[in-house]
Order: sequence, then C-alpha cells, then structure tokens
Amino acid sequence: MLVGTMNFPVPIDEPVGPREGRDGLRGHVMAEVESGRSDLQIETNEISPVVREVAVEVESKRVDSAFGRVVKELRRTAQVKGFRRGKVPVNVVKQMYGESLAEEIERQLVRETLADAVKLAGLEPVIEPQIEAEPPVEGKAFRYKARIEVKPEVELPDLTVLSGSRPKVEVGEEELLTELESLRERQVNWVEEDDEVAAAEGHQVTIDFVGTIDGEAFDGGTAEGVDLELGSGRMIPGFEEQLVGATSGEQRDLQVPFPDDYGNEELSGKDAVFAATVTAIKRKELPELDDDFAKDLGDFETLDDVKDKIREGLQSQRQHASDHALHKSLLDDLVTRTSFEVPPTLVERQLENQLRQFEQQMQSRVPQDDLRARLAQMREEGWDDARRRVQETLLLETVAKSAELEATDEEVDARLDEMAESQGVDSKMMHDMADAQGWKSAVAAEVVERKAIEHLVEGAQISEVDALEEA
Repeated sequence: MLVGTMNFPVPIDEPVGPREGRDGLRGHVMAEVESGRSDLQIETNEISPVVREVAVEVESKRVDSAFGRVVKELRRTAQVKGFRRGKVPVNVVKQMYGESLAEEIERQLVRETLADAVKLAGLEPVIEPQIEAEPPVEGKAFRYKARIEVKPEVELPDLTVLSGSRPKVEVGEEELLTELESLRERQVNWVEEDDEVAAAEGHQVTIDFVGTIDGEAFDGGTAEGVDLELGSGRMIPGFEEQLVGATSGEQRDLQVPFPDDYGNEELSGKDAVFAATVTAIKRKELPELDDDFAKDLGDFETLDDVKDKIREGLQSQRQHASDHALHKSLLDDLVTRTSFEVPPTLVERQLENQLRQFEQQMQSRVPQDDLRARLAQMREEGWDDARRRVQETLLLETVAKSAELEATDEEVDARLDEMAESQGVDSKMMHDMADAQGWKSAVAAEVVERKAIEHLVEGAQISEVDALEEA
C-alpha cells in the first residue's frame, strides 16, 4: 500500500551522512547501518541526478518485535465483551484490528528506520521522502521504498570570468524638479470658482450622479459629493470629457459604454447613462516653491534642504536598482555557464510560495474573481520563473560553501533590526517573533546568500553602463 509522504525526522538542510559520488550511486548499493545493527539493509538506485530510490529491508525479528509492542498496547486498552481489560487474547486483538494493525506497524517501522536508511545512503533530502510499502507480516522481513529528491551536484565555473553590468547612479536636476512638483501638487489648495465659470480640464468638479443601464439603476452606479479632477482618467472613458463646459448647478446625462475588459462582468461592454449634477467647480492653486513651502513640509528650513532630502532618496533608490541589475546580470551569466537538473518538488514549492505571497499582497486590492483568475494564470505560466529562482538559490548555496561563507549571530541580529525598521515595528518584537516562529535560520540563509552575491561581485569583471542602456 502507498503510505505517502513521511515527516522526515532529520533536518533536511543538514548533512545526514557522507555523500556518495555520482559513480558510487549508479546501479545498486547494498549496506548495513553503520551503527553495527544488522536488522536493516538498503539498496540505493539513481533514478535521475536529483532523485534516488532507496529500497529498505527490515529483518523479521524487528518486525515481530513491532507487532508484539503494538498488540501489547492494544490489549491494554481494548474493551471486548467477555474479557477483562488487558486480558483480551492476542488472536482476538489481531482479528479486531485487522488491516489497521498492519498499517500502524507499517507507520512505526518506517518512522523508526527511515532516518537510518537515508543516513546510510549518504543522501541529503531536500523535501520529505515519499514512501511506498506493502503491509508487514509477522515472521517475514518488511520492505518499503523511499523516493528521495536530493540537491544536484553543481560544478561552478571559474568565477573570475563572470561578467556583469552596473548601471550608473545619477540624479539629474530635472528629476529633482519633477519630485518637487509632485510635492507641490500634494499641497494643492482648491478654490471654488464663480457660478458662471465653465468646467475645463484641470478643474475639480463636485458631482452627484445616478447610473442606469436600460433605465435600471445598478450597484455602484450612484454617488453624491464626488470630487473629480477633469483629465485625471479616474472614471471610465468618456465620463470626464462630457463634463467639460458644464457650470455649477448644471445637470447632464453622460452616455458612456463600459469597456469590454471592465472588472465587473455584469457591466462590461454595456451602455450606461449617468445623470450627473455639478454642484461645485474649483480651480487649483499651488504654493510657491520657496522656503515657506519647505517649512510647511515639516523638518526643513529652506528649499535647498528639501532638495537635498529628495536627492538622497532618489540616490538610494537608484543605488538599490543598480545593485539589483548588477546582481541579476552576474546570475544570468552564472546560470548560462552551468548545467544541472533541478529537483521538481523544490520548483513546485517555490511556485506555491510565489503564488501565496502574491495572493497576500493583492487580496484586499482586487476583486476575488480577478485574483483567482490571475493566480490560475500564474500557476500555469510561472514554472520557468520558479525553476530559475531555485537554480539561483542552489548556485549561491554552492558559492557560499565553496567560499566557506557563514552568517554570524551579530549579522543575523543586524538583519532582523533592518527588517524591523523597514516594517515599522519594534526591534525586540521582531527578534522575539523570529525566535518564537523559528525563522532565524531563514534569515541566516538570506545573510549568507547576500554574502555569496557580494563574493561574485568581488571576483567578476564589472562594466559600468548608462542607466538608459541598462533599461
């Protein structure tokens, strides 16, 4: 019978024994447990560079011992009419529990022997092994097979021949002015126009409206006191354009079709009429770009102080983007110079993680039907991207091992402090969460991965390119 996936009792990220070379695993390997016990034998077969099948044989003496142990426990708790508790005959217990007795013994034997078998095979599972077994029988050896996915053997090229490109980090005066204008727009003051002034693009109109389709109002089509800047593109095409020229107090019927790709299927492609009343028209007044404007923004004395802060923020953003582009170019080159098979279950797990993160980020932002459709599309199209991410992880892990890179406790703590600051939470709370939820090891792995990337940067041939060229 198929037992399925077993929870592996040995940490899969830790070596569980000496690794066999590729040649040593081709064909079959027979061995006994290194502890000297002779009640367990294994036969290892290489299915692929990342999959091994370990056939395990447990001698009959241990099988009988397991039967005796389980039956003894069942006799102690079984309630059978005509027998006192603990005095039920063995044959009655076996008859009562039948197949479930063999299944329990099967589970116990696999749980007790799997770690030893994997250790003896010299394998490092990347995910819980899949187990296939036949029911154990008293007086006979018990046999099962474990399908185990392992990390591939990755041979690194000469890392000094890797090439990467780093985009220049530049912040121009024009970008500063654009950011300043954006800040200025956020400090806008809307001043109501006289009644005879007609609405034009750039005006903010306040409107009440009732939307109908074939004369019937529909959900979400009615609102009051809506402030809308004409030309902003907030409404469906044609809505804002038909308000141009209206005056305060004027009522207009806006005839607009919903786009075919509109998010609500009940409305998409249908013609609607919105009875809209303009209740106010306001013009935009922007503050002057001077020191008073800077002081109104907060902890600034002069406009130059604001410019310096903007420049610092843009510089940081550009530097981050430049570093990311450099790292990607190096990994692109490293991937093209190596060839190895990737464990399929690792790719599946990576894809599921990506889908879960996307769902968490978008759950409150888009309709559920749209989200489900997007997730289905990502599941169908995301395999290659997930596989690439696993490739990169395995490569960087190999680089780290080759360079003997490790994460110190101080570096892990510093990374947790950095995470706390970026998320706006208390540093101690972040550390306590990491301890309680057991993800400090994941943080340590991230630290090591960063070190591995920097190791690549230090040895590679880096060329500087224009930011536009990189884009």
